[in-house]
Formats: sequence, C-alpha cells, structure tokens
Amino acid sequence: MAVLNPYLGFRGNAREAMEFYRDSLGGDLDVTTFKDFHASQDPSEDDLVMHARLMTPSGFVLMGSDTPNRMPYNPGDTISVSLGGVEREELEGYWAALSEGATILEPLTQAPWGDSFGMLRDRFGVTWLVNIAGAPA
Repeated sequence: MAVLNPYLGFRGNAREAMEFYRDSLGGDLDVTTFKDFHASQDPSEDDLVMHARLMTPSGFVLMGSDTPNRMPYNPGDTISVSLGGVEREELEGYWAALSEGATILEPLTQAPWGDSFGMLRDRFGVTWLVNIAGAPA
C-alpha cells in the first residue's frame, strides 16, 4: 500500500515549524539536514532541513523541508504531495501517469538516501514527490 502525505516547504525555519507541529499534534519527529546527506552545495546549507517527518499517534504523517536560497521559494506555493512506499510497480505507475504533461523537476532515480526518488510539477501546477523505499531506479 502506498501512502499520500502533505509536504511543506520552508525558508530556513523548517526545524522550528516541524517541532511546533510535533508539540501541537504529538508524535515522533525525524529530521535530517543537507549536511547529513552530503547534499549541501554551499556551507550555508549544511544545517538546513533536507527532510523532516512527523508521525503522530493518530496516524497522521506530515513532512517538510527547507528550500535553499539557490532554489525558488514562493510562499503560498510551499506545499507538495508526497507518494511513498515499497510498492515499486504501483509507485512507478503513479509516476508515469502524473508525468503526462508535467515538468520533471527531479527524474525518478536513486537518491543519496538509497531509495528511488523523483519530483515533478503536474500540468495543473501541483508538485508531487515520489519515493520508492529501498528500490534503486
């Protein structure tokens, strides 16, 4: 079974925001930085949140990250939809369908964390993140 989660974008305050959501909703928060994945393109990005995931006792999952200064950031356009799981065929099917008329922002390839990951903006302007756990593309 694949999962669908909101993914929030921030500019330098993702950790603070995600800790606030943890304090408000309860649950466990995992945070990794750009430095953790050796993904910084500039030392100023080292401590930025590359990925945060809050799992609440009610089963809600909320994700978020910082947007580095080198990338566009438009408040109001700071939410994406994240599809993830281990069902490679199912998730690749979603990727293929969503790709029709889309702008591919990151091709579906192996990510530094070992999963397959891709990002696109569909023909309606919605950004989708697809992560296939433990399945290099």
